[in-house]
Amino acid sequence: MKRVLFLLGEMTDLDIEWMINTGHKSKLWYGDRLISRNEPLENLYIVLSGKLAVTGASKDAGEIARIGPGEVLGEMSFIESRHPSVNVFAVTECEIFVLPRKKIESRIRSDVSFKAALYYSIALFLSDRLRKTTSQLGFGDPEEEDLLDGNLLDTVSQAGSRFDQILKKFAEV
Repeated sequence: MKRVLFLLGEMTDLDIEWMINTGHKSKLWYGDRLISRNEPLENLYIVLSGKLAVTGASKDAGEIARIGPGEVLGEMSFIESRHPSVNVFAVTECEIFVLPRKKIESRIRSDVSFKAALYYSIALFLSDRLRKTTSQLGFGDPEEEDLLDGNLLDTVSQAGSRFDQILKKFAEV
C-alpha cells in the first residue's frame, strides 16, 4: 500500500482530479496477464483490489513477488521507456486503475509541477523498493525496512484519503 501513498501524497488535489478523470478501472480474472515481459507497456497501473504475481519468463517460472492493493505497476517502463523485464498475472480477481501513458506524457509536457511531483514520487517508491530488496538480501537493517521518512509522514494521511477517493469513484462505475 505504501507505494500509492508516495504517489498520491506528492500530487495536488487538481492532479488527483485529473488522474480520476483521465484513468479508468479495469477488471482482471484469475490467470489474466496485466504486464507481458519484453512487450511495450502503454499504461501506468494502480492496484485497487486483488492480488497479482510477478514472475519471470512465464507463469510457471516461479514467483518473484506478490502485489496487492495500493501498489503501482509499470513505473520502471514509464521512467526508462523500456519493455518490462517481468510478467504480471492476476492470482485473484482484481480491479486495476489504468492511467494511459500517452495522456500522462501530454500532461507532463504542459504542467511542470505535475511532472516534478510524478517523478519525485516514483523516485521515492523506487528507493523504498531498493532498500527493502537490499534488506532482504541481508544488507541493511530489517527493523528500518518499513519506516517512512519523517518528511513523508505529513502526506501519508492525505494520500490515504485520496486513494479512498479513487476507490469510491470506481465503486460507482
